[in-house]
Amino acid sequence: MKTKKILVSTNQQKYPIFIGSGLISSLKKIIKNESINYIKCLIVVDKNIPKKKINIIEKELNNQKVYIHRIKANEKNKNQKTTNDILEILLKKNFSREDIIISVGGGITGDITGYAASLFKRGLKFINIPTTLLAQVDSSIGGKTGVNTKYGKNLIGSFYQPKLVVSDIAFLNTLPKREIICGYGEILKHSLILNKNFFQFLNKNFEKILKFKSPYIEKTIYESCKIKKKVVEKDEKEKNIRKILNFGHTFAHAYEATLNFSNKLNHGEAVILGMTTALKFSQLNNFLPINEFKIITSHIKKFNLPNDIKKYFSLKDAKKILSFMVNDKKNNTNEINLILLKKIGSPLINKRFNKKKLKIFLNKELSN
Repeated sequence: MKTKKILVSTNQQKYPIFIGSGLISSLKKIIKNESINYIKCLIVVDKNIPKKKINIIEKELNNQKVYIHRIKANEKNKNQKTTNDILEILLKKNFSREDIIISVGGGITGDITGYAASLFKRGLKFINIPTTLLAQVDSSIGGKTGVNTKYGKNLIGSFYQPKLVVSDIAFLNTLPKREIICGYGEILKHSLILNKNFFQFLNKNFEKILKFKSPYIEKTIYESCKIKKKVVEKDEKEKNIRKILNFGHTFAHAYEATLNFSNKLNHGEAVILGMTTALKFSQLNNFLPINEFKIITSHIKKFNLPNDIKKYFSLKDAKKILSFMVNDKKNNTNEINLILLKKIGSPLINKRFNKKKLKIFLNKELSN
């Protein structure tokens, strides 16, 4: 398969995303072609990444000083301590701003590494090698970095763009099905907010995509990245249109936080669940026509994607879910800011609702 390239251009900087199979075997060449020079390199790796893959990357970069730092990438470790451990290595090894840090892992690894890069000497060169479907189609694009706190998800962070993103599809073959579904949640979101034709492509080819059949998986990642690129270029700092990328996320982040970021519900599953809730709320408030609501929810149910919040929560959790929704970083008033849908490809932004309305809705959903 021919490698695809997308150029993302933001106010902070321009950077390419390479999409293809076996790309880490050409990493040295890709870095050189993009004129990224350095002396030292720290590779931050998710412990789940197969050692032979890291050996390939290490071999590719063997002309420079390479250090490897392995982290246990999960939502509980996505915190300031993990970030400080990375900063400690950079300080101890006397890295300069002309050196690089490379993330090899999913969205959590990328978020922590990018955050550390943004803090170190106010900006270290950062390369992202996303290894999960979720990271390849979403979190590796757009420069959002950050960590969790006891008050909620991603409440501390920065906007910091990478110098380069290398999405090697070969990594996906090692993913468990649950992780694949996790990535599919963001792909589905991209289609719902901006591209009805893409949604129809997903609906028709879902099984081929999930089995990573060529050219379906390549097209899916490429189209999803194009949607994210389009939005990020228009609104890098999430002042306006970029908010549409949070469709389903206000509910999703509250679900994750309510479960204390446990393994019961991973991020992508929470996003699908959050979108399902947002779709229901959109329909009940007469924003989304019932026929469009049925088309989307039948796709979610047909492929057995998470769609029933009562599998994870009961009525007693409603108050906790609501408290996390109130604390969501997208709110700037006492009301809760939601991204909703009026039809496939057409989102609604800056819709604010008071706590009472959401409380009634959640209580009804959890008691039905």
